[in-house]
Amino acid sequence: MTSQQQNTAQFAQFGLHPKVARGVEDLGFDTPTPVQSQAIPPAMEGRDVLACAMTGSGKTAAFLLPILHRLIDKPRGTTRALVLAPTRELAAQIEQHLQELAKHTGIRGAAVFGGVGMKPQEQAFRRGVDILIATPGRLLDHFQYDYAKLDGLEILVLDEADRMLDMGFLPDIRRVLRHLPKTVRQTLFFSATLPAPIVELTRELLRDPSRVDVERRQAPATGVAQALYPVHEELKTDLLLELMRRDEVGSAIIFCRTKHRVNRLTERLEKAGISAARIHGNRSQGRRTEALDGFKTGACRVLVATDIVARGIDVEDLEHVINFDVPKVPEDYIHRVGRTARAGATGDAYTFVSPEEEGDLKAIERAVGRRIERRTVQGFDYSRKGGEKLEIPIKDRIAEIRARKAEDRARAAAKAERKAQMQSGQSPARPSSSGGGRPRTDSGPRPERDARPGSGPRPQGQGGPSSGGDGASRGRRGGRGRGNGRPVAAE
Repeated sequence: MTSQQQNTAQFAQFGLHPKVARGVEDLGFDTPTPVQSQAIPPAMEGRDVLACAMTGSGKTAAFLLPILHRLIDKPRGTTRALVLAPTRELAAQIEQHLQELAKHTGIRGAAVFGGVGMKPQEQAFRRGVDILIATPGRLLDHFQYDYAKLDGLEILVLDEADRMLDMGFLPDIRRVLRHLPKTVRQTLFFSATLPAPIVELTRELLRDPSRVDVERRQAPATGVAQALYPVHEELKTDLLLELMRRDEVGSAIIFCRTKHRVNRLTERLEKAGISAARIHGNRSQGRRTEALDGFKTGACRVLVATDIVARGIDVEDLEHVINFDVPKVPEDYIHRVGRTARAGATGDAYTFVSPEEEGDLKAIERAVGRRIERRTVQGFDYSRKGGEKLEIPIKDRIAEIRARKAEDRARAAAKAERKAQMQSGQSPARPSSSGGGRPRTDSGPRPERDARPGSGPRPQGQGGPSSGGDGASRGRRGGRGRGNGRPVAAE
C-alpha cells in the first residue's frame, strides 16, 4: 500500500463509491476532520444533519462527499442538489472543490451568483446540472423564469447559515424555500454559530436531524498562534511595513474595517514595493476573482480585504492573518483568524490594537477564554508622531461629495438647456467652463457615474434574463439587515 493510500485509508470506513473515493485519493486527503467523521455517515444514510463547527473544519467535503455518493448512479440531466452560500467567493470555491472531488464521477455542478452575466447560469438550469451552488439573491432572480424549476431536487444544503443571517439573507432564504418542491428532501445545515433565528429556521427545515458538535464553544483553530501588537492608530501602517521588511510576515490576508481603508492601505503597500491585491464590496466580481486568484497563486504577497473573505475562503498554506483593525464582534475575529491553520495546519494571527480599540479587544479575549500575548517590535519607534492616517476626515469627504454633486447638477442643467434650444430651433449655446460643467471633447454617450451591477430594472415576464448583479444588491441598505427588505450585496 502506498503512503497516499495509507493517508486515505480512514476515508474507506465511510463506504464511499469507488469513483468518489478516487477523487479523495487524488486530493491526498488524510485523516477525516471531526466534522467529517460525524457528519458524513448520517448524511450518507439520508438523514438530515445539523452541524455546528468552527470555520476551517472541513465542512465543504462533509456535505459534498455524501451528495456525490448519493447521486453517482442516478441519471444525469436533472438538478438534484442545491447548495446555498452567503458570498460569491464562497460559492465559487465550493464549485471548485466539487470539480476536484467529482473528477471521476461524471457529476457536474455550476455556481450561480451576481456580478456576472445570467446567460451561462440560465444554460446550467436548462441542462439540468446535477448540483447548483448559489447565492440567495441571484437564485431569486432566476426563479422569475420558467426554466428555473427545481422539481427534481432531493438535497438542500445551507452553508455558513449564520453568515447569511448576518448579511440579511434570511428573508431571501425563506423566499427560495417557497420556490422549492414540497416533496420530502434531505437537508444538510452547516453553521459556525446558532443564534436564535437560525435555531428557529432549523426547526422548520430539519426532520429528526443528526446533530454534530452543536455544543462546541467558539474558539480559533488549535493551530493558530495569536499575538497582539499595541500601537497608535497612525503608526499601524508603518508597523506593518516594518514587520514585512523583517520578513516576520510572509503571505498574509490583512483585514480592515472599511472599504476605504482597504484601498488606502493597498496603495501604501504598493508604494512601498509590496505586491498587494484587494477585495471589498465595491469591486466588480471580475476584479475580486482576479485578486483572489492572484493571491492564491503567489502573484501577490498580501491580500487586503474587508470581512467579505472572513468566511469559508480557503487559501492553501496561508502563513499569516493580520487584523489591521480589531473586529467589533468576537465571532468575526474567530472567523478571520480561521483563514490560517485550516484542516489541522498551523499559522499565525496578529492583531494591531490602538488604545481606542481596547474595549473590543477585551470582548474578544472573553470569547476565546484567555489573554492573548502582547508583543512589541524591537527598534520600532512607537513614540514617533505624524504618521499618515488612512481615513479621510469626514468633513473633507462631505465637501468632496457636495462638489461632485454640484458639478453633476451644473452639467445636467447645461444639457437640458441645449436640448430645449435644439427643440425650439435655436443654435445651442456652447457650454460655459465657468458654470461647473466641462465641455465634452467626445461625441459618444457619456458613461454613467458609479454604475453598479444589477442597478437596472428587474426583468419582467417570462423572457430570458439580463446580465447584472446579484438581486441582493437592489434592496435596502442596512447594517446587519435582518428585516424583511432585500439585503445589500455581500460586503
